[in-house]
Amino acid sequence: MALIQPVILSGGSGTRLWPASRSMYPKQLLSLIGDKTMLQQTASRVSVGNPDAADAIIVCNEAHRFLVAEQIRAIGQSGTVVLEPEGRNTAPAVAVAAIVALKISGADADAPLLLVMPADHVIQENDKFIAAIEQGKAAASSGKFVLFGIVPTSAHTGYGYIEADITGENAAPIKSFIEKPDEDNAAKMIDSNGFYWNAGIFLFRADSYLEELAKFSPDMVLACRKSIDMAAMDTDFVRPDADAFLACPNDSIDYAVMEKTDKAMVIPLDAGWNDVGSWAELHNVSSKDEHGNAISGDVVTHDCKDSFISGSSRLVTVVGLDNVVVVEDKDSVLVVAKDRAQDVKFLVDALKAQNREETKLHRQVFRPWGSYDGLDAEDGFQVKRLIVKPGAVLSLQKHAQRAEHWIVVKGKARITLDEKEFDLGVNESTYIPIGAVHRIANPFDELVHIIEVQCGDYLGEDDIVRLEDNYGREGTNT
Repeated sequence: MALIQPVILSGGSGTRLWPASRSMYPKQLLSLIGDKTMLQQTASRVSVGNPDAADAIIVCNEAHRFLVAEQIRAIGQSGTVVLEPEGRNTAPAVAVAAIVALKISGADADAPLLLVMPADHVIQENDKFIAAIEQGKAAASSGKFVLFGIVPTSAHTGYGYIEADITGENAAPIKSFIEKPDEDNAAKMIDSNGFYWNAGIFLFRADSYLEELAKFSPDMVLACRKSIDMAAMDTDFVRPDADAFLACPNDSIDYAVMEKTDKAMVIPLDAGWNDVGSWAELHNVSSKDEHGNAISGDVVTHDCKDSFISGSSRLVTVVGLDNVVVVEDKDSVLVVAKDRAQDVKFLVDALKAQNREETKLHRQVFRPWGSYDGLDAEDGFQVKRLIVKPGAVLSLQKHAQRAEHWIVVKGKARITLDEKEFDLGVNESTYIPIGAVHRIANPFDELVHIIEVQCGDYLGEDDIVRLEDNYGREGTNT
């Protein structure tokens, strides 16, 4: 039997889960349920007890590359991270993954079976998911396109539906795809028992997908092949050629292949699936107290029921509210009626129209070397807390418009300042003049925390010239 090649699509933004999910740190990179992030849970889903599974191919946004790579390493896995120059929907993303998978497997091997999974879904009963994959292997190996249809639990209007007559345990041909329905049509489909939610989880041969896609969108396949043929390898990453990839049409797997092919099959999946598409959905799959409240962080409530309340950086108190969502972050607070949780996306749209940074970044910003947290800022200065991981090194850099003062408050740092190199311990400091070449390194065994005070006429993150960088960012200012 052919090798299972997990393909994890990690390009979503999760705007309905703002303020936890932001464009530079979306929901798949968050630990929303349990200790692992949603990406880590997805990467672990197939590898557990499945010797026929290869290391995952993860397709993600360029801006998320270090976070994705670090999270995969943190669970003891190694994968291939393919960086989309720009999102072109799921059909091109899977096409480049299929091309990479065939290159990895080699010309003499059987084409791998791609198990395509979004990075941000919950599956609570993993044994049932593995069983469904086993059930679909024979059909996928024969060239069919297997879609796992979620057995619906309600007349949900937020999902697309699949129609099929399923008897026994074999994959059944898909009769039709239905766009997100209104409430009446959703209720009728649930009553008829022949419809399933479309979760976007697929199993098919890598070569079969490319052949079928070429029938319906030959330009897409040509562009994807060219983008991989001209790809650059950057440490842990595959970078498809940007010009070639951006020539791809923007299309989903459903529209590009599944709704056109005569090889589409469905296998029902009843394994506690949830796409965690809103705070209300997260409340549904979270542990709750005796009053139906899902609570995390430093939270005190009185006379509240059936609510989701989360605090991340300070005490949150709520009195006398039912069916609400309260989410506190370091720089933002969201309060919304639980039955209006889907409408958070409109709030995010309004914030984007105002060009608010709160839609893009958290106050604490993660970098491959650690993180920085903006503590205070006014005209002419800002204060940050830098946390540098053991073994990590910031880029060798300089600034044209700001000077910096560094004070070590925890651990020890090794400082490069022009031609000098020296160590700073707790309660020791140094000054970095405008234009000085500098670097922070942590060759020691514990985290180092540094308070950085910046002073200057311009304090933007783009006032940086990288001279050397361990993470492939030389010459960039982002």
